[in-house]
Amino acid sequence: MKAKGLALLESLTQAHSVPGYEDEVREIFLNELRDHGQLGSDRSGSVFCSKGSEGPRVMVAGHMDEVGFRVQAILPNGFLKMVPVGGWWGHSLLSQRVEVKTSAGEKMMGTICSKPPHFLSEAERNNVIQVPNMFLDITARSKAEAEDWGIRLGDPICPWSPWTPMRQADWYMTKAFDNRVGMAGAIQVGQESGADHCQLIVAGSVQEEVGLRGAQTLAKATRPDVAIVLEGPPADDTPGMPLYESQGSIGGGVQIRLQDPSAIMNPRLAQFAIETAEAEGIPHQVTVRTSGGTDAGSFHLANEGIPSIVLGTPARYIHTHNAIICADDYHAMVALSLAMVKRLDGEAVAGFTKFL
Repeated sequence: MKAKGLALLESLTQAHSVPGYEDEVREIFLNELRDHGQLGSDRSGSVFCSKGSEGPRVMVAGHMDEVGFRVQAILPNGFLKMVPVGGWWGHSLLSQRVEVKTSAGEKMMGTICSKPPHFLSEAERNNVIQVPNMFLDITARSKAEAEDWGIRLGDPICPWSPWTPMRQADWYMTKAFDNRVGMAGAIQVGQESGADHCQLIVAGSVQEEVGLRGAQTLAKATRPDVAIVLEGPPADDTPGMPLYESQGSIGGGVQIRLQDPSAIMNPRLAQFAIETAEAEGIPHQVTVRTSGGTDAGSFHLANEGIPSIVLGTPARYIHTHNAIICADDYHAMVALSLAMVKRLDGEAVAGFTKFL
């Protein structure tokens, strides 16, 4: 199953799915789970697969989108201006390849550029160039030619980065591990879990990268009693980070997140996750974050409140073209998700919200 899981993850990372245009990931989700439960969607485009008819409603969810851009303007000389959808850092963008996807589904390669440093003042060279001062070169020689190729305002733009095995065994580099690890994990749980004691809902949300939006409508459509959010959080084991404070090391196992600015995880559910990992011998690392956020930020406030926990596969250099993970961490995330689902019966789930 590990090889199958990596093949699934590779196909997901290569999908072109920025916020609002999650079609390619959605198609993979539906094709993989068509024979494993009842498929459904909400009116924002989030999708889910349900199996089981009795017991608590247990959700395992990732988000389908990745950070990207949209065409903001077509310049008279054929260059494109972009608007970000999701968080980008200017340092990571120049000279990177991207694909523009037209409404007809054609993908055109381009490179992100700016005014050459040879023509910048010293003060300008010492500043981080921001997206409004960048442009995209698709080699069109005029606005008319770009439009003739099918380029229109609003077309989605996705990073291009092939799946690359690294020299370190079972380490991989590509784009969009945030959050294709979560989507691959949710799909695997849907395929491998028996769910005979609960109503399992595996799901993919839309537009997480622009404000945890899809999780809001997904929660209303599915009404889960508990939510396990699968993510690709930033690793903190690189130079410049104090290793004695590291809570997201590559190769350290699945990350169990207790808190970030978007959510304080249900403490009883968090302890349940930790105890399950310990009982099953699953490598794990516990984290409290002072920045970032996940769909748990929407789930834990939805409906009457949904106990939520975040399980992650730490990834170096998220929100860039070249993130890196260790497959062992991904497999640990899937293993913990499956083990938790197996233990989440009515009594366990009811205990998370028993306050009287």
